[in-house]
Amino acid sequence: MKELNGDSLRIAVQNSGRLTGPSLELLHGIGLDFEDQDRKLFSRCRNFDLELLFIRDDDIPEYVQDGVADLGIVGQNVVREEEAEVEELQELGFGQCSLKLAVPEGASARSTEDLAGSRIATTHPTSLRRHLEERGVEAEVITIRGAAEVTPVLDVADAVCDLVSTGTTMRMHDLQPIETLWDSQAALVANPDSLEVPDRRELIDRLRVRLRGLLDAKQMKYVTLNAPRSALSEIEEILPGMKSPTVVPLAEEDMVALHAAVKEEVFWDVMERIKEAGGSEILVLPVEKVMR
Repeated sequence: MKELNGDSLRIAVQNSGRLTGPSLELLHGIGLDFEDQDRKLFSRCRNFDLELLFIRDDDIPEYVQDGVADLGIVGQNVVREEEAEVEELQELGFGQCSLKLAVPEGASARSTEDLAGSRIATTHPTSLRRHLEERGVEAEVITIRGAAEVTPVLDVADAVCDLVSTGTTMRMHDLQPIETLWDSQAALVANPDSLEVPDRRELIDRLRVRLRGLLDAKQMKYVTLNAPRSALSEIEEILPGMKSPTVVPLAEEDMVALHAAVKEEVFWDVMERIKEAGGSEILVLPVEKVMR
C-alpha cells in the first residue's frame, strides 16, 4: 500500500455504494477540492493537506485500525461487525439503518428468546452471535452474503437478522421484525494513534470544526421577522436562537426586527407561536455553515 505523503492525512471513503455520494457531498461541503469523477484508488485534495483513499466499505474499519488511513467515513454497523479498534469522532446524519431480527408473518416468535433452537440467516454473524450470547440463547447462525430475506421461503432459515432502512424489502418478503439489535448511521472514525500525533491531530481537529459547522447548519433555519416592540419580551422567550435573537429597531418607532437561528426539529412550533404573539413578515432562509 502507498506510504502516507509526509504529514498529510488520509481518509478512507467507500468507492461505490449508498454512502459514497453523501460522503463526497459532505467533504465537498466543508470546502475540500478534489477529483472524484473516475474514483481512482487515491485522490489528492488541492486545498487541504489530505488524501482520499477509495476502497470497499467493509475494508474501511480495518484500514483505519491498522493506520493505512487516519480517518474513515463508514457505517457504524460495519465497525461493529468488524469489531475494529477505531475511535468514533462524529455521527454524520446519513446512511441510517437498523439491524433487526425478523420472522415470517404468522410465526409465533416475538423475541430473541423465542428463537432458541432456530436457524437464523444473517449478513452480520458477529453482531448476531454477540446478541445471542448476551441473551443466553442458543441458535444456529447461518452466514449469508446476499439477500437474507429470501432464506425462510427457501427453507434455509427460520428467521433473519438483517439491515433495514425503510422496511420495504422485509414487507415484500412477508417478514415481521420482532427486535432491533442496534441502530446505525455513517460516522467519521479515526485511528487512535493518529490522534496522538500533534500535526495530524491539528488537521483532524480542523476537519472536525468544519464538519460540525456543516452538520449544525443542516439542522437549522435562519429566521427574520418584524414585531411590535410591546411583543418583544414574549417573542424573545419563544425564539431562543443560538444564544439570543438579534433585535434591530425599525424606522417605524414601535416596531423591531428580530433575527435568529431555529432548530429544524422545533421550527414549525416556534413559527406558529411567534405569529400568535404578533410576529409578521416572517422570512425563513437556509443556513449553509455555522461556526460557534
